[in-house]
Amino acid sequence: MTTYDTSKIRNVVLVGHSGCGKTTFAETMLFEAQSISRRGNVGDGNTQSDYTPLEQQRGHSLFASLLHCSWKDTKINILDTPGLDDFVGEVVTALKVADTAVVMLNARSGVEVGTELIWEYVDKYGTPSIFVVNQVDHEKADFEKTLEQAKNRFGSRVLPVQFPVNQGPGFNAIVDALRMVMYVFPASGGKPEKKTIPAEHQARAEDMHNALVEAAAENDEALMEKYFDAGTLDEEELAQGLRIGLAHHQFFPVFCTSALKDMGSGRIMGFIHDICPSPADRPAADLEGGGSKPCDPKARPCVFIFKTVNEPKVGNVSYFKVYSGILKTGDELTNAENSTVERFTALFECEGKNREQVPELHAGDIGCTVKLKNSHTNQTLNPKGSEVRIERIHFPTPRIRMSVMPPSKADVEKMANALHSIQEEDPTLLMEQSIELKQTIVQGQGEMHLEIVRIKAEQNFGVHLDYTEPRIPYRETITKEANHMYRHKKQSGGAGQFAEVHMRIEPYYDDMPAPHDLTVKNIEVDPLKWGGKFSFCWAIVGGAIDSRFTNAIKKGIMAKMEEGPLTGSYCRDIRVSIYDGKMHPVDSNDMAFQIASTMAFKEAFPMSAPQILEPIYNLEIMCDAEFMGNVMGDLQTRRAIIMGMDSEGHYQVIRARVPLKELHRYSSTLRSLTQGKAKFGLSFADYAPVPGEIQAKLAADYAAHATEEEH
Repeated sequence: MTTYDTSKIRNVVLVGHSGCGKTTFAETMLFEAQSISRRGNVGDGNTQSDYTPLEQQRGHSLFASLLHCSWKDTKINILDTPGLDDFVGEVVTALKVADTAVVMLNARSGVEVGTELIWEYVDKYGTPSIFVVNQVDHEKADFEKTLEQAKNRFGSRVLPVQFPVNQGPGFNAIVDALRMVMYVFPASGGKPEKKTIPAEHQARAEDMHNALVEAAAENDEALMEKYFDAGTLDEEELAQGLRIGLAHHQFFPVFCTSALKDMGSGRIMGFIHDICPSPADRPAADLEGGGSKPCDPKARPCVFIFKTVNEPKVGNVSYFKVYSGILKTGDELTNAENSTVERFTALFECEGKNREQVPELHAGDIGCTVKLKNSHTNQTLNPKGSEVRIERIHFPTPRIRMSVMPPSKADVEKMANALHSIQEEDPTLLMEQSIELKQTIVQGQGEMHLEIVRIKAEQNFGVHLDYTEPRIPYRETITKEANHMYRHKKQSGGAGQFAEVHMRIEPYYDDMPAPHDLTVKNIEVDPLKWGGKFSFCWAIVGGAIDSRFTNAIKKGIMAKMEEGPLTGSYCRDIRVSIYDGKMHPVDSNDMAFQIASTMAFKEAFPMSAPQILEPIYNLEIMCDAEFMGNVMGDLQTRRAIIMGMDSEGHYQVIRARVPLKELHRYSSTLRSLTQGKAKFGLSFADYAPVPGEIQAKLAADYAAHATEEEH
């Protein structure tokens, strides 16, 4: 069993829009490295990475898969990721532990919107990146157009290393400007024959080579001096300069390949071996709370779990990266999150679903283990006495929400357990038992994401989930002042109940002056847990109501604010002033004043020009210009307010404010409108008044529902 030192490890993640050929490329890398004897095919469902039944049925990646191979004296860990926007969480997870991103571009389609989305995370992590233009053998391949789009989107640091000689169905040759040679492949692909660059391509190759030399020289002063003196750099100096440029995000090389025909992947693997950084070459990992953790094989072991998968008959499989030290079978480490001691009974290298046991893994390496009892994604394990915590993965916020229910009340607990287990695997899934909406709400990245959750729940836990449109968390407020009194009187033998409360309710705003016509004794302003504020003003004079009933009165008001009169929604931004009332020396008590204040508030509310507020979200859409009309037309039907339009690369960006009610199933609509060539992001903005006709309907529906429940 070969053990790899940190300097001999390369961790690469394959990213790109769906359909760009990441899985096929990963399969070809394994075949080139002789890790597998024959290449699988995505269509046949027999590739190493897309090994789950769900992926095989659907014909594309849904989960990040860990593979590895040996190239020369180096171990290359390969993380193959999904390209669909719904599963971006899997990409973020893989980027966290990768040291190089291999950004796959489709020669037919150029830089697609999925690549744009992923690049935001690549850039955020500062991950060294190489671009691979795949499918140059396709009849509609356009390498030059794709290269131009990459330069427009990612800048002048994008430099081609290669170009195809005869793209299209007859593709079989690549000019490599770094090594100044032409590779000619046999019809079956594989190892190419090296030939002299033809005269008609010599000038372009030399221009590209000179650009690479200049890029290498720019990244090191000594190399720059050598370049000025000699006018060029030797092979070793060129490699050194490119290595520095790649590591500092100053150089993005572009390669071309046909993964399907096995043409070009070997050269890319050679570049990964020669130029791409090892874990030790990367900056020290950021820690929670500040500080950093260098990738030092001589330090004590530190392990970060970046992915957890629950497998039938196996239980939790924990995928991790060793951030320092050497992790050995049998080691016991402590979870910095919960202080649980975990024993690593077995360590594995992964080839998709196949796992091979190894005795140890060095700093920078990636592997997995089984049966960790209390450790999950985003948690760090250290030797006893160390509380180091690697900075957590920050997952994207959800973009779709659905109400979910089991077929019967008896299955509620079973459903909750299933969703909790799936959430441990997939932190981009959020689950909430909403007291406000009286629904179980699940939130995810898109409808396909939630569909996969539904299938998992059914297949792995025997729970059928029904998705329905969730209720909207409306808010209620008032727009004018009203005064009202309520007397509560009850006599039923013995001690009775008596309380009379006079109150004024009015809209509240920050720095609001005290009521000028009342003798104010005290004003309290409380922020509400559901947003907005509640101001309580005590203006009783002459002892009409004893101050000991203050809390009971306030409690009665708050009880109704938690279930507003119009729709049963939370109330906000209201000031209530208690300015008069009556009490009885025997029959007045806390309960009587609580009831009186509740009823006074309830009856005063309709007199104050009540207003229902709805949640408004900021919506940002990125799409091809050709679909702008479709997208804008659809937004007009959703009561959207367009806030601005801009261009980013060759994409158009639309920013709008849209009511949450109008965003139900928006991900599917947008995908349909743009043929999948768009992405969107959501963030909560604020609450705004609903239109009058909608308010009337909401209030009428709530009243009808309340009447039904009474009967």
